[in-house]
Amino acid sequence: MEPKRRRASRILLLDGQDRLLLFRGSDPAVPGVTWWFTPGGGLEPGEGVREAAARELTEETGLRGVELGPVVAYGTVSFSFRGQPYEQEQWFHLARTTDTVIDHSGTGAEEHAELLAARWWTIDELRRTAETVYPVGLADFLERLVAEGPPGTPVRL
Repeated sequence: MEPKRRRASRILLLDGQDRLLLFRGSDPAVPGVTWWFTPGGGLEPGEGVREAAARELTEETGLRGVELGPVVAYGTVSFSFRGQPYEQEQWFHLARTTDTVIDHSGTGAEEHAELLAARWWTIDELRRTAETVYPVGLADFLERLVAEGPPGTPVRL
């Protein structure tokens, strides 16, 4: 089957303690397998990456008024979901919030069923976990981002 090409905007959302919000998800086609990932999703027709990031953040977290920072990373990822292969170009925005109460009620019913949990992670917790976390190398990148601030140009993840 030919992979669907997709463009996505993702958010590295940090709280006041530099913890990162991740969602735990699963693929109904692969029971028992889970992973952690950043908020975000596909661009709608005519939508830019910044607009998509703001929309997705509100839909998936219920947080309003979060100031999106710059695009700090980008990459391409190949994956399968519900048996359909995808090739996704994605951009990661940095954002910060002081509000850590997450409300998934803005997500669609299908998407809501696949979001199993939300959790704020420290860099140390990301380094120590045996669970799968995407994107690969997130702990190292996040540590540099917190220590040095946004890079002058986005980094490939």
